[in-house]
Amino acid sequence: MFSHPNMSENTEIIENDTIDSNKAIVDGNENNKLPEAINQSETPLDEAETPSDEAETPSDEKHDNELNLESSETENLEKMILSTGIRVGTPVKTKSMSRYIVRANPEGLYILDISKTLYKIDVAAKFIGRTNIAKVAITSAREYGKKPVEKFCEATGATSILGRFMPGTFTNPSLPKYMEPEIVIVTDPQADQQAVIEATRAGVPVIAISNSDNVISKVDLVIPANNRGRKALATVYWLLAREVMKKQGKIKSDKDMKVTIDDFETKLVEEII
Repeated sequence: MFSHPNMSENTEIIENDTIDSNKAIVDGNENNKLPEAINQSETPLDEAETPSDEAETPSDEKHDNELNLESSETENLEKMILSTGIRVGTPVKTKSMSRYIVRANPEGLYILDISKTLYKIDVAAKFIGRTNIAKVAITSAREYGKKPVEKFCEATGATSILGRFMPGTFTNPSLPKYMEPEIVIVTDPQADQQAVIEATRAGVPVIAISNSDNVISKVDLVIPANNRGRKALATVYWLLAREVMKKQGKIKSDKDMKVTIDDFETKLVEEII
């Protein structure tokens, strides 16, 4: 891939991502707690022991109640994220995606490593945060990816390219909708193959949500996740939007995120009716 002007200042992030992602391997136990990347609070627990003969003050009790509430909210978020199928892959795996797979379930579907998914979302947000957000182009040929992309762009200011990708959009200056993005994000490197090819030719870094069966040879930064399911795609883009908005200073903490995963989700006809 040709070197893009924006790549020089971001090379360290991608290189560190490649090295550090190998440290994020967890075993295949579905009941494992998710890593702290999705915790809604980073309030440290006080490890100092209180003497048994010292009475607990009202302020201490209030603090404990707040910690219990935050812990409960975090646990609920973890369960909700797992319930969206974000880590459920396909019955097929490619050699390049094997590093992101922890096991196969009884139905024969490969299960993606959720810790790596969350880690890569954080890395992608840092990468995007160093770029003019208006120059970040996001494509989705998949129907279930359109609403999440729209909501992501609405929340962050990125530029969406939905439906069929017009050949030459990144390479032919004579086209009316020609653009020169600094980062391209694709919902599926297979369905959005034309966007990946043109970004590669133009030397533009590509971030891709990639399933177990995707070929990622032309992708610079992989977010391993289910890119077929509507709930899964809504979750990925919601998590990415939340992290990008924190980098932009639009929100200070996870609690400030007013839009929900449900807002990012494509609604079926019967749900609308």
